[in-house]
Amino acid sequence: MPRFFIELSYKGTQFSGFQVQENARTVQSAVEEAFALIHRQKVAMTGSSRTDAGVHSKSNFFHFDAAALHPQFLYKMNALLSPDIALKNCWEMPAERHCRFDAIGRRYRYRVHRNKDPFAEGFSYYYPYRLNLELMAEAAAIVKERENFQGFSKSNTQVKHFICKIERSEWNREGETLIYTIEANRFLRGMVRLLAGALLRVGREQLSVEAFKNQFENDKNPGFSVPAHGLYLEEVSYPENYFP
Repeated sequence: MPRFFIELSYKGTQFSGFQVQENARTVQSAVEEAFALIHRQKVAMTGSSRTDAGVHSKSNFFHFDAAALHPQFLYKMNALLSPDIALKNCWEMPAERHCRFDAIGRRYRYRVHRNKDPFAEGFSYYYPYRLNLELMAEAAAIVKERENFQGFSKSNTQVKHFICKIERSEWNREGETLIYTIEANRFLRGMVRLLAGALLRVGREQLSVEAFKNQFENDKNPGFSVPAHGLYLEEVSYPENYFP
C-alpha cells in the first residue's frame, strides 16, 4: 500500500496539542477526521514532531498508508479543515520512509515582545522588562556546548535518554521582537519553553550565567516555563533529496 507524506502548518491556540488524545481536540484528530470524510475510510497518521497545547507550527509532517488519494486531495482537505490548519504539500513516498525517524533536525523559535502590541497577542510573549541582551547571548551560547538536557525537561516525561545535539542557539531581533532560535536533532517535552524561560531570567539578572550553567547538572527543571503561544516549530529537516 502506498505511503504518503503531508506537510502542514497550524495555529495551535485552539488545540490540545499535535498528537491524538482522548476527549481532546488536536491537530492530528482534525486532519484524520477530514480524511475520513473525503475518503470514507480511517487512517492512523504518524507525526514527525509533537507540539504541546497552544504551540504553533509553520511546518510539520504526517505520514500514513492509503490505497489512493482523492485527485483534489489538498483542495478538499483544506476546504474541510478549520482556518487554523493548512495542508501545504503531499508526496507519495517509498514504503520504508518514516517522517519521525528519518528527520535529521528540528528548528524552533520563541518570540518575545516588550512593548504592548495587540497584534502580537496570542503569537508572542509580552515580557515588558529591561533585559541584558549580552548575558542572554552568553547563556544561549552555553546551550550549544551541552548534550544532557534532563535539567530542562518536564519531570513526567517518558524518554530513554536526555541527550540532544544542539546545532544552533541564539537570540536575534526582528524590529521590536526578540526571537530565540534553537535547532537540534531532537527535543525533550517542554525543553524549549524551559530554556527560553531560564534565558529570560538571565536577561533580567534574576539568574546568573553560572547558575544557568549549573542547571544542566540538575535533574529537576528550573520551574519557569514561558507560555506556549510564543513558540513555533519552524522547520523539520530531512536528508538532501529526501522528497521526490
